Amino acid sequence: MAYLAVKGSGKVNAVSQLHGEISRRIFQPLFPRWPQQEVPVTYVTNGVHISSWVSVSADKVWTDICGKDRWSGTLDCLTNFKQMPDDALWKFRREKTQQLIVYARKRLAQQLTAMCAPEHDIDQCKYLLDPEILTIGFARRFTGYKRPNLLLHDPERLLRILNHPERPVQLIIAGKAHPQDNAGKALLHDWIKFIRRPEIQPHIIFIPDYDMALAAQLVQGVDVWINTPRRPWEACGTSGMKVLVNGGLNLSERDGWWAEAFRPDIGWAIGEEQEHSESSDWDAKEADELYSVLEKEVIPPFYERDSSGISRVWVERMRASMTGLTPQFSSNRMLLEYIEQIYLPALQSYQNRTADNGQNANLLTQWRESIQKEWAHIHFGKLAMEEEQGFYRFKIPVYLDNLDPESISVQFYAGPVSGEEPEIHQCIKGKHLSDAINGYNYSVRIPARRPADNYTPRIIPFHKDVSIPLEASQILWYEARSTDI
Repeated sequence: MAYLAVKGSGKVNAVSQLHGEISRRIFQPLFPRWPQQEVPVTYVTNGVHISSWVSVSADKVWTDICGKDRWSGTLDCLTNFKQMPDDALWKFRREKTQQLIVYARKRLAQQLTAMCAPEHDIDQCKYLLDPEILTIGFARRFTGYKRPNLLLHDPERLLRILNHPERPVQLIIAGKAHPQDNAGKALLHDWIKFIRRPEIQPHIIFIPDYDMALAAQLVQGVDVWINTPRRPWEACGTSGMKVLVNGGLNLSERDGWWAEAFRPDIGWAIGEEQEHSESSDWDAKEADELYSVLEKEVIPPFYERDSSGISRVWVERMRASMTGLTPQFSSNRMLLEYIEQIYLPALQSYQNRTADNGQNANLLTQWRESIQKEWAHIHFGKLAMEEEQGFYRFKIPVYLDNLDPESISVQFYAGPVSGEEPEIHQCIKGKHLSDAINGYNYSVRIPARRPADNYTPRIIPFHKDVSIPLEASQILWYEARSTDI
């Protein structure tokens, strides 16, 4: 179905930068002989609707600093949040954690009551969690690729982290498994079994019946949001975006949106930006990394307080995350990019094709039929190259048979090096070839920054109103011979 959708589309986009890279690889078979970088899949990274997820107290803080139009337009005003005093920012965050804990206790007690749990268990809810302890949120659909049990890989090590005598940690977990996902339900059961251990009950709770109301409370109140998908299965993910406006920080696998968002000053990451199969060895390695990041990078700065009881390092990280990432991963930015990059160009294309009762559409159909009919007959002549004052001068004859020269583009292509974009150089059509009815010399001058044999001539279809290669995927590469150049 995805292949069918691509074939019937005028534009294709992924929902994050990494998702775009993976999608271009997935759809490569639809565009044979085209470099993967040119498979026609762009991307617009998802964003969240800020005013739907910001807490009342956070909204007031933003309003005081950035004004009543804080959530309008391009959100440029949000940079003013850098003026927020440390003590006010720290106080606001601790208050939100307190509110989350009150909510979590009440909701868990209500659900235990509905489940006819023992009175003692219900009464104990009022003693769970502590607003002064680092609070980590972990909520999602329980399924294999999201690896919800990565944090549970070494239960005894997790227990030591939670029960540290000087720097304790507490977890609020929520989630659901699909009724037909037995593996997901097994993952959920493992957490329930761990939580029932008496030595950790004050520091960890699982809230059943995960819904939007609970999600809103979690993203507004946690200090750190954890996400551990198996790269590159997370197309984008948005739960971690929702904590940004509320001052929460992210600790995530470098997948989805976090692959492009992560910087050491705004959060924490695990993974080597590599893809791995469902390997237990790799999961064990990343679980160890997750524990180490918590033990060495996340927990210590939270408890490093000055004489005012404030962690200045933590506050600075919060401020950097809130001002740098909130506007970037908002629906304001996302919608603007969709409008400018996708919707308006699509509208312009539609208007061009339907003008004059569809005359342009008929002409485009004729152009495409001509490309399909004549493509097999075009070919290259012998490539020649001269080097002059730091430049290569390439010349190559092109024989077009019955195809209009204006219907094609002759280019020299060099693949990407060291993560850079590929080089594509347009050739200039020169004189008509005396030995051909419809043949021409094409030439191009290229700076000699790379070896000459890095550059390969190719021919692709061309029309100013057509998306290449989405709507015409023909491509002809020059095949070098030993006598060339």
